[in-house]
Amino acid sequence: MIGIGAICASPEGYEISVATNHFGHFLLSHLLLPMLSPWNGQVPRLITLGTVTANSEEFGGKVPIPAPADLGELQGLKAGFRWPIAMIDGKGFKPGKAYKDSKLCNMIMNREFHRRLHAPTGVVFNTLYPGCVAETGLFRYAPKLFRQIFPWFQKNITKGYVSQSLAGERVAQVVADPAFAQSGVHWSWGNRQREGATAFAQALSPRSSDIARASRLWNLSAAMVGIEAVVEPA
Repeated sequence: MIGIGAICASPEGYEISVATNHFGHFLLSHLLLPMLSPWNGQVPRLITLGTVTANSEEFGGKVPIPAPADLGELQGLKAGFRWPIAMIDGKGFKPGKAYKDSKLCNMIMNREFHRRLHAPTGVVFNTLYPGCVAETGLFRYAPKLFRQIFPWFQKNITKGYVSQSLAGERVAQVVADPAFAQSGVHWSWGNRQREGATAFAQALSPRSSDIARASRLWNLSAAMVGIEAVVEPA
């Protein structure tokens, strides 16, 4: 959810964007892993939907409204991440940044899944950005004027807009197409959408690929969702 000014919390007391997009994804991924095994010659994959706003190497990740994604030194998580703490970096609450931070966590954790678990399990771990899907319930709590303007802006100014059907096709490709079988990749079709665009492996920002911070985020998140952290590779 994007756009609501008040802090909403999960039943556990965690800010809702991070609870849904990060803790929920992280726990579900762990629960799914034992069930992922080769089937009909296909290597299992665990794919996470990323976003351009979490990648500071892209223009969309540099937008300062309300602030770029930045987890700081995870001060909020270290302090327990319950009211009045609602940001991973421990700073004041900004709903748009909370969403961006949660998606940055998705991209960091998927790479950490790859680093820790691809070799022993064979599972392919990837993220993707299919383009800006601007007409979904994601913005249902945003002001009405924003909901009216944002799709037009993405279609005509940034050129980042994609339809739900095209985004779905791209997700399906990364999930099942043999061309996307390499693990540890962030797939993108670019920030500005062009007819006939093809996917490419996109470089991620240092914030997404810092192994030391990823390890700390993994361990803190594991403690918060109540699972045992997978031992790091030697």
